[in-house]
Amino acid sequence: MQTVAEQPHDLVALEGLARQIRRDSIRMIAGTGSGHPGGALGAAELIAALYGAVLRHDPRRPDDPDRDRFVLSNGHICAAFYSALCRTGYLEPAELATFRRLDSRLQGHPARVDLPDLVETSSGPLGQGLSVANGLALAARLDGRNSRMYCLVGDGELQEGQIWEALMAAAHHRLGNLTLLISDNGLQIDGEVEHVKRIAPLPDKLRAFGWRVDEIDGHDLQAILEVLAGASGAAAAGRPHAVIAHTVMGKGVPFMENLAKWHGTVPSLDEARRALEAIGPSDGYLDFPLQEVEL
Repeated sequence: MQTVAEQPHDLVALEGLARQIRRDSIRMIAGTGSGHPGGALGAAELIAALYGAVLRHDPRRPDDPDRDRFVLSNGHICAAFYSALCRTGYLEPAELATFRRLDSRLQGHPARVDLPDLVETSSGPLGQGLSVANGLALAARLDGRNSRMYCLVGDGELQEGQIWEALMAAAHHRLGNLTLLISDNGLQIDGEVEHVKRIAPLPDKLRAFGWRVDEIDGHDLQAILEVLAGASGAAAAGRPHAVIAHTVMGKGVPFMENLAKWHGTVPSLDEARRALEAIGPSDGYLDFPLQEVEL
């Protein structure tokens, strides 16, 4: 398996994957009448870059012990995660239509019991994913494996105390094989992060905790690829790597963008149609079938 720094990347293809992740997320959430669209739309480029270019993984060998690991800590945005798994060969498209249904493997938060080869840890309660990623990074070191761990969190999630314990632990153990991706959109379910509980100045705090820190536009695929390709420098220095990715809640759908209400509000069928029109088609992908509604 090649590392991200060794691979040529087709930015047009990655843009198409991000667009399809947005289409799938809207159709899954509207089709079942349940879910969290805002964060899923906002993280589309981050997740597309990971599964389309960055992670060393092989859908033919999902249990490869040398694979890179991805931990989705803010599990409520899992529609985007399930879409990426589908569009990179791990799931059949028709299964996306079962999202959040009774007895579906695609629950409202990823469950390892249902997808043991695809989900590194069950998530739901916020703030726990980085601790799990720390453990995976330590295990890889003990096993002598050249694997890298990537953990995605939301900025509101950084209000959880466990996150800061995990940040200290990662720096203390010099986990250079760990990258924390922060989807920093400034919003959470109760409104603006700044007003609910301020986390600023975030870059200074992370550096004070011993992390190497980069800030990027979380919708700029080239910037995402470049900053993650540079993670090997952090590994050599024995420092965990934090990427503050500035994102937009509801990105790609103008009437959803930058509105906290879309954290967990399900679009009506008419709103979903308008959202899909705004996102546009994605060349090379087919929308999965929905029997109950036409979207």
